[in-house]
Amino acid sequence: MNAKKMQKTFWRFWKSWGRELAIVIGIMIPFRSSIADWNHVPTGSMKPTILECERVFVNKLAYDLKIPLTTWHLAKWGSPGRGDIVVFNSPANGLRLVKRVVGLSGDVVEMRNNRLIVNGNPAEYSSLDENSVMGLPPAERAGSTFATESIDGVKHAVMTIPAVPARRSFGPVTVPQNQYLMLGDNRDNSADSRFFGFVDRNAIVGKVSFVIASFDRDHFYLPRFSRWFTRI
Repeated sequence: MNAKKMQKTFWRFWKSWGRELAIVIGIMIPFRSSIADWNHVPTGSMKPTILECERVFVNKLAYDLKIPLTTWHLAKWGSPGRGDIVVFNSPANGLRLVKRVVGLSGDVVEMRNNRLIVNGNPAEYSSLDENSVMGLPPAERAGSTFATESIDGVKHAVMTIPAVPARRSFGPVTVPQNQYLMLGDNRDNSADSRFFGFVDRNAIVGKVSFVIASFDRDHFYLPRFSRWFTRI
């Protein structure tokens, strides 16, 4: 194909639907970069709240407005609160992670045998509704311990796996200004602030509010429809 024919082919493509495609891309990239997006969760570090192979909705306007494709802030109107589930760039390698905010700036946080203590106040633990763990395989449910953790009145599910070696104690540590301490709800299977340290405010991408879609990796990635569009 000579240059003239290639030029004609390009213009036919552009006039037919190339312009519309460019407009869609031009809208979607800034939208996903600074307004809302979804995030794939490949691991079980947030079980039982978020399971492997789930896609979660990320509200990037929850705390601030950023310039698209950057971490520069145009405006800030809020900060992550204790118990929020957030997406952030790992200080270890820059990968996108999903964890729960446990320690705020100025907090003194420690853990003793998987029991949190924040500012000298031990977290309260109570039984967890069995329906909250029905998405986990029976063998995993049998080998794990589940509870509802409450800190400053903020309640959420946590789990531990007694049979595996894990870092179940740390601190006390003081969270620096403008930084946060993050933990996974699956306390014995999560690479979080116990390993990579505190997370800077500017590294936080947005807040997770619900599961968009869920797929069962152990059963040919069949959809877990009961978890689609569920609030967390």
